[in-house]
Amino acid sequence: MRVSKFFLSTLKEAPTEAELVSHKLMLRAGLIKRIGSGLYTWMPLGLRVLRKVENVVRNEMDKSGAVELLMPAVVPAELWQETGRWDVFGPQMLKIKDRHERDFCFGPTHEEVITDVARREIKSYRQLPVNFYQVQTKFRDEIRPRFGVMRAREFVMKDAYSFHANFPSLEQTYQVMYDTYSRIFTRLGLKFRAVAADTGAIGGTGSHEFHVLADSGEDAIAFCPSSDYAANVELAEAVSPTTPRPVPTEAMQKVATPGKHSIEEVCEFLKIPAHRVVKTLLLEGRDGDVVALLLRGDHQLNEVKAGKLLQLAQPIRFATDAQIRTSAGCNAGSLGPVGLNVTTIADRAVAAMSDFICGANEDGHHLTGVNFGRDLPELKEVVDLRNVVEGDDSPDGKGKLELCRGIEVGHIFQLRTKYSEAMKATFLDENGKEQVMEMGCYGIGVSRIVAAAIEQGHDEHGIVFSPAIAPFQLAIVPIGLNRSELVKETVEKLYAELIASGIEVLLDDRDERPGVMFADLELIGIPHRIVIGERGLKDGNVEYQGRKDDKATAIPLQNIVSHIKSAVCVS
Repeated sequence: MRVSKFFLSTLKEAPTEAELVSHKLMLRAGLIKRIGSGLYTWMPLGLRVLRKVENVVRNEMDKSGAVELLMPAVVPAELWQETGRWDVFGPQMLKIKDRHERDFCFGPTHEEVITDVARREIKSYRQLPVNFYQVQTKFRDEIRPRFGVMRAREFVMKDAYSFHANFPSLEQTYQVMYDTYSRIFTRLGLKFRAVAADTGAIGGTGSHEFHVLADSGEDAIAFCPSSDYAANVELAEAVSPTTPRPVPTEAMQKVATPGKHSIEEVCEFLKIPAHRVVKTLLLEGRDGDVVALLLRGDHQLNEVKAGKLLQLAQPIRFATDAQIRTSAGCNAGSLGPVGLNVTTIADRAVAAMSDFICGANEDGHHLTGVNFGRDLPELKEVVDLRNVVEGDDSPDGKGKLELCRGIEVGHIFQLRTKYSEAMKATFLDENGKEQVMEMGCYGIGVSRIVAAAIEQGHDEHGIVFSPAIAPFQLAIVPIGLNRSELVKETVEKLYAELIASGIEVLLDDRDERPGVMFADLELIGIPHRIVIGERGLKDGNVEYQGRKDDKATAIPLQNIVSHIKSAVCVS
C-alpha cells in the first residue's frame, strides 16, 4: 500500500479529552476519530488493526468447532421480557420504538436472541452440543463513556453461546473455550491472565475473565505467584486468619474523639494503626430494617460479596443519615457494634480481633479495649466481606497473594439453565423425555483489545504493535524518492518483490522530510522499517530497523528480502 493511495491522519498532540495512553495514541495515530460521546469512526488504519484482531478470533473460534452466524442488532422487547431482563438490565440498554410504537432495544448482549434460535431449531439431543458465535457491533449506553474505545458506548464484540444436553457437556465446552481464549490472546501477542470472576448481570454458576495486564487497568486481580490461583478482587476469597483470637488484656473505656470521623482521623488522634479498629457500616436490610457489617479498619468492603447476603436489600444500599441516627443515635463517624440492636454480620478478620477500637454510638466518642463475649455478644454470623490485600494467604493454601491491574478483554460463563428455562428452550433426550438445555456464554471485546494492546505496548515515540495486529508488517521510507532515479528504481523493485512475497508493506511515498516520515511510522507502530537512500545504495546497502531496536543496521541490498522474510517469521 502506498501512503499516497491510502489515508493517514496523524496528530502531533492528542485532544485534551484523551486520558489513557491508548486513547491519546489512537487519536494521534489516526486509528479512530470521535463523532460523539463514546462514539468513534474506525479510520482505515485503525480498521486494519481491528480486522487483524477479528481474523485471529474467527480463526481460533472456527478451530474450536464453533459455528458463526449473525444476529440482528435491534431486538424485539418481547424476548427480553420473557427472561425479565427488560426491566432490570438498567439504563445501559438503549430502548427504541418503531413507527408502530413497538418496543425494541439495540442489543447490548444476545442471550435472549440466541436462545430463541435454539428453541426453534433444536429438537433432539442428537443436535447437541452446538456452539454459535458472531462478531457484531453492540451498544451500551454507558453513564460516563471514557478512555476512547476502552469504554465506548458502541463497540465490536465476539459473543458465543453453547447449548448442551447436560452439565458435563457444558463443562467440556467451557474448557475448550478457556483454551481457545488462551490461544487467541497468545497469538495476539498479549500478556494476559485468566482469573475466576463473579457472574454479574449475565448470571450462571461459574465464570472466568481474561485480563490484559496493564497498570492502567480498571480491574484489580489477585494472584498467587507460587500457584495457578488467580481471581478478580471482586471474587477473590479472603480466608480466615490462621491464628486464634488473642486473650483480652485491656478494659473497655470510652474516650473523647472530638471532630474525628474517619478511620484515618481516629487512628491519628489515638496514635493507633488502622488494623486495630473495627468499622461499622449500616446498610438497608431486605425487610426495611438496617443491617450492620463489621470490617477491620484497614480493609475495604467488597460490595459483590455483600450483595450476596440474604439479609440485605438488592441492590445493596447504604443506610441514610436519618436511618443511621434512628438506629444508633449518632452520625456515621461514631458508629460501633457495642449496644447496637440490629442484625450484625462480621468479616472473618474481625472475628479474630481483641482489644479493638470502635465507635461508641455517641458523636465525638470511641471505645477502646473492646472484646467479643465480654463487652458485646459473640458473633452469630461471620462471613467473607472484604477485598483481599497484598500478603493475604492464597485460598489454595500455596502461598501469599499479590495484586496487579488488568483490562478485561474476555469473559466466559457457565450460564446453566437461566435463559433456557425462562424461554422454554427444551429438547427430547434419548428416552424421548423433554429436558431443558444447559447453556454457556463466551464474550471477547474485539475493539477493546486494540486499546488494551496499546496500553501494554507503547513507548515515548508511539504505539508498539505486536506483529499479529500491526496494520502493516513493514514500512519502506525512501530518502529523496523524487530526486534520485537510483532510489526510485530500487524502491519500486523492492516494493514489488516484497508484495509478491506476501509481506504487508506500507510505502511512504509522500514528499515529506525524513523526520516527519520516521515520526509517523513510529507513532502508528509498524514492526519493521527499511530506509533507502542514495548514499547507502552507493555502498550496496539499505538500513533496517525493528520498532523496538535502538538503532538501524546496514543490510546488503541483495539480502534485504530474505532478511525481512526471516524477521517477519520470527516476530
